[in-house]
Formats: sequence, structure tokens, C-alpha cells
Amino acid sequence: MALANRLRLRSAFPILLLAAFSAWPAAAAPEKGEGPTVQAWLTTGDQTRLLSREADASFSSAMVKMAAGTPVIEVDPGTSYQQIAGFGAAITDASAWLIQQKMQPAQREALMRELFGRGQGKNPGIGLSFTRLTIGASDFSRTHYSFDDMPAGEKDPQLRHFSIAAQRDTVLPAVKAALKINPQLKVMASPWSAPGWMKSSDSLVKGSLKPEAYDAFARYLNRYVDAMKAEGVAISALTLQNEPHFEPGDYPGMRVDPARRAAFIGGHLGPLLARANPGTAIFDWDHNWDEPDSPATVLADPQAAKYVSGVAWHCYAGKSEVQATVHDKFPAKDTWFTECSGGRWSPDWAKNLQYFTKTLVIDTTRGWARGVLFWNLALDEKDGPHLGGCKDCRGVVTIDSKTGTVTRNVEYYALAHASRFVLPGARRIASSEASEGVANVAFRNPDGGVVLLLANGEAAARTVAVKVGKASFRYTLPGSSVATLLWK
Repeated sequence: MALANRLRLRSAFPILLLAAFSAWPAAAAPEKGEGPTVQAWLTTGDQTRLLSREADASFSSAMVKMAAGTPVIEVDPGTSYQQIAGFGAAITDASAWLIQQKMQPAQREALMRELFGRGQGKNPGIGLSFTRLTIGASDFSRTHYSFDDMPAGEKDPQLRHFSIAAQRDTVLPAVKAALKINPQLKVMASPWSAPGWMKSSDSLVKGSLKPEAYDAFARYLNRYVDAMKAEGVAISALTLQNEPHFEPGDYPGMRVDPARRAAFIGGHLGPLLARANPGTAIFDWDHNWDEPDSPATVLADPQAAKYVSGVAWHCYAGKSEVQATVHDKFPAKDTWFTECSGGRWSPDWAKNLQYFTKTLVIDTTRGWARGVLFWNLALDEKDGPHLGGCKDCRGVVTIDSKTGTVTRNVEYYALAHASRFVLPGARRIASSEASEGVANVAFRNPDGGVVLLLANGEAAARTVAVKVGKASFRYTLPGSSVATLLWK
């Protein structure tokens, strides 16, 4: 993640996040009706409740009593939108190295089952079902490398030196373990740079992709998909470049402007994947909300548009509303949210809970996202390991590099409030916007269950009425809290 991007994110936090407060009211006991039971889970900004199972509510066929001004959320399971692939975080080199090298086998097994499992009982797991891999190094790698590095001045257009060996002891066993626990896990992948010999800089750092290297880079990405498939890891989607409008100065990066992305996808990568790996989709952009014209330019190219299935977005600049704007222009193309990181620059847990739940889960899925990814799945107590780039990013969990013990960070709970309950294959369904600071999004699972995710960013407790057809119930959220409600 770029330093400039992180500075923009820091400046945005006071605007995007609502003020926390010091006293937290107890959650009111829901009223009981004669209709279906509504199960509830709650997380509060003071951390006294963390994905806590709360008292059930229930629907009533009689209109529930409401104080004047109580916001009403009308949920319509009969009106559906995009199908959901899942929620998760990136298995970076840093994350995988910590999991594989800094945890004892029992610790590793317990963590992976907690993250990717979806069982019952005391530790049911949070059911992460979407992840992202790096094709070569990112800033969260212990060395900078591609899968076909050559000495300065030398080239390998036939890819005779191609190898994924650099990830064989880290990323590969981690993603295989996740797939064993959750075979539905969708895996996408992004390069931070083409091999240096394909670039104007002759380096992994800075530079742009040479036009004469388009064919070799397309084959390089296809070889990666083939190599991962041979290891039992299906790559469901690729982006051709992480953050293609940014050239970092101290870790791999590569600038690829929209006209060049369109030419590369339309003339090289798209046709090759269609022939050799038709199950691997192509997402364009993989960058921030502040430049929607860039992916729109690629999607407007008729040749590239044949092969681009969707647009991937990051959070570090701009606003999430542009997802819907681009979707409205290109409704046949999917929307994905593929990166955002928290960090020490924003230490307020309660504010972060609201930002990650409301902006990155609720707003992105209301804005057509089929999947939501945060950045590092795991980092250590020193916010690494990393080489260049972000020095104060935070993982979904923190793994102590000396003991292997795990700390669950605010991102864990924001993800879990969706990932544990919204099953792969679910559909977002219609739900009215609530006022009084309570945001929401609703989903219908393949088994018919309905999930309603709520975020109360106000300091005071808020009561909302939830209405489905002629039945309704009301629910009170403590100030600065998030809740997941589930009924069948």
C-alpha cells in the first residue's frame, strides 16, 4: 500500500468515522412476538461484547410499538441483486510466513480452522471464503522477487527460468490448508510488478511494462495459473497489476495506464486465458475509488471488454459511491472490493469498527461488490515482516513472532459479522436505508436464511424497526456498535 495512499486514508478518517463515546448502554432485551425467531450477534466499540450472542428477537404479525421517529428498515427478500462470493483478506508472503514458520502445528491448525472454518459449537469459525495472493513479492515480503528474475541486462522471453519456488514453503501450504478447511474458498491473485526485464526500469521497483513484453507477461501470468492449478489451487481471477497508477520507490510496482491495460488485456492476456484457463476471470483496475475514469476507459474498449469480467477497487482515496456509478454505466460487469488496511495511524478501536463495517462491508456491498477483501490476513507485533512500503499497517490478526499467540484485531470482527453468516452464493436483497445513524445491508442465503447487518455509528443507543411484508420486530443497538441479525 502506497505511503501517499495511507496519508490520504489518515486524513479521511476524521470525516468518515463518527466520534466514539465513553459510556456504553446495555442492549435492550428485544420484544417477543409470535413469529419467526431472530438470532442476534453484537460487537461494541468498547470491546465488552465481541461477536457476542445476544437475546433473540421475534417477528410479530401485529405492528410493533414504536416511538415517533424510529427508523424503519424494510427488507424485501423477493428483490435481489448481486451474488456474493465471500469476505476475507490477503494471504501475503508476510501472513503465510508467520502462519507457517512462527506457529506451532496446533496453533496453526486452530487459527486456520477459526479463520476459514464454519462449524458449530464453542469455536465455530468465521468462514472466510475469499482471499488474494500476490504473484511475486509485495511490500509485505521478506525479499523482493518475481517468478522469473534475471541478472541485469538479461531476458527470458521463453520463461525458461519461471518458478513459483519462492512461495513453496509459505503461501502454498497456507492456501492449501485454507482450501482443505473451506473448499469453497475463492482465490484471486495480483502481481505487484512484472519481472524487471519486461519493464522500462529493468527493475521490480518503478517503471512501466514495455509493449514488446506484452506477450511474455501474458504467458507469465498464465504460467502462474497453470503452476497453481498443478498444486491444487484454482485461481478464480487475476488482475494484471496491483495499483497500476502508482510507482512506489522502495518495493515492487509498475505503472500501466488504461490504454495500455486495454491493449494488453484485449490483445494478449484475454485471448490466452480464454484458450488455456477459461475458468480464470480478469478484473481491471485494482486501485482506488478516486479515479473511476480509468477502469471505465478499459471497459469502454470493445476488445478488452470481451475479457474483463469486473472492476476491483481499493479504499485509500475517493469514496465508495463510485462503485455504483461505474456499475450503472457497465451493468454487465461485476464489482469487487479487493484491498484496504487499517494501521497504527488510526488507533481508536470504536471508530475503526464503524469504518470497517459500515464503509468497507455495508457500503461496498450496497455498491454491488460481490466480494470484500481486507489486506494482510496476519502480521506480527512489529507490523511486519515487510520490505519497504507500509511500516504501520495492521493485519486482521496479529501473530506474536516469539510465541505464536494470536490477537484478533478490529478487522477480524468487522469481517466476521459478515463472513460467518453470509454464505457463498447468497444474494444481496433490498433493504431501505435507515436514518438516525444506523446503516444496513441485507442478504438471502442459499438455504433461505436472511442476514441483516447493522452499524450504529452514533454515540447513543438506537432502536430500529425491521419490517418484512406485514411482520416486524424492533431491535436496539448500543451506541457505536454493529450487529448481525439472522432469521429463517
